[in-house]
Amino acid sequence: MGVERFRRGSGATERSVERTFGHLRKLDTSGPTAPQTPLTLEDLYRQHRMRMVRLAILLVDDISTAEDVVQEAFTGLHRNWSGLRDAAAAVGYLRTAVVNGSRSVLRRRKTAREYVPPHSPNARSAESLAMLTAEHQTVVRALAQLPPRQREVLVLRYYGNLSEAEIAEATGISKGTVKSTASRALDALQAILRQGQG
Repeated sequence: MGVERFRRGSGATERSVERTFGHLRKLDTSGPTAPQTPLTLEDLYRQHRMRMVRLAILLVDDISTAEDVVQEAFTGLHRNWSGLRDAAAAVGYLRTAVVNGSRSVLRRRKTAREYVPPHSPNARSAESLAMLTAEHQTVVRALAQLPPRQREVLVLRYYGNLSEAEIAEATGISKGTVKSTASRALDALQAILRQGQG
């Protein structure tokens, strides 16, 4: 898949995001090589579960919630298994289900915050951040401060390595909105990172 830029002449912030999510993608693919075309739900689970969990962690910032979101996505996939064309469609279904499940979690959190103090945004699993350098940890913490849609677009682009069209499909927004959201997200991320340095 060709790497498309959300904007010309990308800056240091975009390079930091690319390095961070590139590192996380390498962690996901460093295990044993799986068959190219998964044929069963069990194959898909074995090959894609951890990547989907990491995607959900980046969206909801909590490993146990991320695991619940992914489990629900696989449960939905099982219910709809007979209606899917192929393994690629199944992976797309999972990705969309994880994004939608993460959105639901974030909506419930927002409602709950009206009644209880907010959870610490750094309540991420120690294991998921332990393997990251200080620069990568800084980017991931800054990412957690973005609005949910901006976070989704950056995570799907730079961690999921998806095209604008694939992001639009997974999030239910137009390609133009994907592009403008990514641009705003990178600007906001740059401001957060700059503020953290000051």
